[in-house]
Amino acid sequence: MTRVGRDFGDTMQKEAVPPVSADVVFTSSRFPNYKIGANNQIVEVKEDPKVLSMKEVVARETAQLLEQQKRLSVRDLATKFEKGLAAAAKLSDEAKLREAASLEKHVLLKKLRDALEALRGRVAGKNKDDVEEAIAMVEALAVQLTQREGELIQEKAEVKKLATFLKQASEDAKKLVDEERAFARAEIEKAREAVQRVEEALQEHERISRASGQQDIDELMNEVQEARRIKMLHQPSKVMDMEQELHALRLQLSEKSKHSLQLQKELAISKRSEMNMYELDGTEALGSYLRICPCLETVPEPSECSFQWYRLTSEAGKKELISGATKSVYAPEPFDVGRILQAEVITDGHIITVTTTGPIDPAPGLGNYVEALVRRHDIEFNVVIVQMNGLDHSSQSIHVLHVGKMRMKLRKGKTTMTKEYYSTSMQLCGVRGGGSAAAQAAFWQAKVGISFVLAFETERERNAAIMLARRFAFDCNINLAGPEDRAALGT
Repeated sequence: MTRVGRDFGDTMQKEAVPPVSADVVFTSSRFPNYKIGANNQIVEVKEDPKVLSMKEVVARETAQLLEQQKRLSVRDLATKFEKGLAAAAKLSDEAKLREAASLEKHVLLKKLRDALEALRGRVAGKNKDDVEEAIAMVEALAVQLTQREGELIQEKAEVKKLATFLKQASEDAKKLVDEERAFARAEIEKAREAVQRVEEALQEHERISRASGQQDIDELMNEVQEARRIKMLHQPSKVMDMEQELHALRLQLSEKSKHSLQLQKELAISKRSEMNMYELDGTEALGSYLRICPCLETVPEPSECSFQWYRLTSEAGKKELISGATKSVYAPEPFDVGRILQAEVITDGHIITVTTTGPIDPAPGLGNYVEALVRRHDIEFNVVIVQMNGLDHSSQSIHVLHVGKMRMKLRKGKTTMTKEYYSTSMQLCGVRGGGSAAAQAAFWQAKVGISFVLAFETERERNAAIMLARRFAFDCNINLAGPEDRAALGT
């Protein structure tokens, strides 16, 4: 007979369904993705790489919760307990049958012993010994039967104890399942409330989105209407008319500026003493040139004198020598804007000083033109080489000067004459002297031993090229200027 121990009850308790709250977690933003696998174990499901909408997530989680509610059953557990109770009842019945059979065996053994005792009194000799041996065997069988009955009694007690334990375990399991089922219902109700709140939030979000979308459409319509109105106001013909008006206003302003400067010069001349024999002629602005002219017929001609031009700094009395500016004509360059120019006329051992009436003015529109060119990667200017390495250049063919963000290049067609990166040995400034064409010419020393005098198409392009090259070189931590300008900058 198989012995039933108490470990069976402990195993049944370990196989009970774990509490739902230990594995089911409801977060504030979404429901967990899980499913119930074998032995009522909750299995985590890998996240689907596909991004679902909020409605789909809510519908899927609701279906999973309903499925979980249905599957949270004690059907398997109850079946196991019922099988255990049936086994215990069967063991009890077998014990009763064995008890009845044992009683019958005792009665038979007693009758047999009594018969043998009666037989022993009637026989003698060898048969008597056999009878006594049979009586001893019957007594031994009675002892064994008594021991077996003790074991049966002990097994019966264990079976009763097991049945009691199984009954109590069944009641505890039912109570536990009822509690877990109530807890699961409460969790499901909370989940439904959360789903309802999410749906309400989605509806509110959709309502707000529709309202904001309508508002955005209205604002976009207003912007389109405003753009159409601006487009109608800025028709090409009107833009051309406005540009022509601006050009005419600029010309008038330039004429008035020249007239004002002329009046200022005449006023300054009238205030000067009669010892001032020379004056500056020309517009004191970038893009023009200044010429030293005699005021009296008795003074020496400029061809008989020597000259030296200076820049006056903001500090009174301090002036900077302009290297190479030793002619009667000087064309201001971008470095001279905002400064006063002064020229010394040396004749017969006397030095006569001539000074501009005010600082050199910038060229109108040059700043905007340079800013537009800065946005390009490489800027090209058509130039003519006037001098190369200090010698006149006979060819008057057109060359192209490239002013880039990292280097400058001079080429003719596909032939590159020189190409140099910005460096401390490079110099770029306006030409010192040269007559009326000086305002369109620039001096460029690409490196030591290679220099050019380049003539641009207009004064505007010459000044723009100088300003662009100095700006790009400054971005490379290099101050690009003339020889005297480097001394003034301390480089």
